[in-house]
Amino acid sequence: MSSTTDIPEERPVANSSENDPLLDHSGDVTQDERNIWFNLIADSAGLAQIGIWVFAALVWSNILAQPIILFTAHPLLASSALLLQIQGILILQPTTIEKPSQKRTGAHIHYTIQLISTILFLAAFTIIEINKGSHPRLTSTHSILGLLTVIFVVLQSLFGVVQYFLPELVLGSVDNGKKVYKYHRWSGYVALLVLEIPAAIWGATQTDYSIAMLHIPLWAVLTAAAAVIIGVGARIRKQKLGLGN
Repeated sequence: MSSTTDIPEERPVANSSENDPLLDHSGDVTQDERNIWFNLIADSAGLAQIGIWVFAALVWSNILAQPIILFTAHPLLASSALLLQIQGILILQPTTIEKPSQKRTGAHIHYTIQLISTILFLAAFTIIEINKGSHPRLTSTHSILGLLTVIFVVLQSLFGVVQYFLPELVLGSVDNGKKVYKYHRWSGYVALLVLEIPAAIWGATQTDYSIAMLHIPLWAVLTAAAAVIIGVGARIRKQKLGLGN
C-alpha cells in the first residue's frame, strides 16, 4: 500500500524530526486550524487532485464509451485504486503531532482508504486473470508492472498494519515501530513513482487494447501524471525520510 503514515503518540517522544509533518514549514496545515479533510486540497495537494482526477476521467470516459465486457472492470478498478492511493497519501501528509487524537484520526482514515484501494487492486488483478483464460501471462510491460504493483501494494499494506497496529506484538515495542516509519514512507513513495504511475500510464496508452480502442492521448496522461508527482512530491519533507533536517 503506497502510504506515508505515523503511529499515534501514546507517550512523548524526544526525537522531534521523526514527528515533523511531511509538508514543508511554509505550508504546514494544523488540525487545530482546518478540518482534516481539507488536507486533500491544501497547498500542492490541489495540483495532485487535478492530475489524478483528470487521469481517472480520461480512463473512465473512454472505457465506458466501449461495449461493456468482463475486461471493462479491470481498468475501472485499477484506476479507482490508484485514485484512492493518492487520497490516502494526501489525507495524512501534513498532519501534526500536537493532538494525538487528531493524528490517530488521520491515520485511521489513511488506513481505511488504503485498505479499500488494496482490495480494488486485487479485484482488478482477479478480473484480468479470469479474462486472460488460457492466454499467456506477463507478455507486456503493463502486465509486468501491474503484477509488481499488486504484490508491492499488498506487502506495503501488511507492513503498514504491523508498524502501526502491531508494533509491540511483531516488532517488540512501539519504539521499534517508530524506527521503521521512514522505510514505510520511502517504500510508499517509491512504489507510487516507479510502479503504480508507470503501470497506469502504460495501461491507459500503450497496451494493444488502449491503442486499438481507447486512443487516450499520451500527452494528456503524462501531464496528469506529472501533476500528481509534483503535487505529492512538494509536500514531502526530507526529515520524514531520514534525510536530515
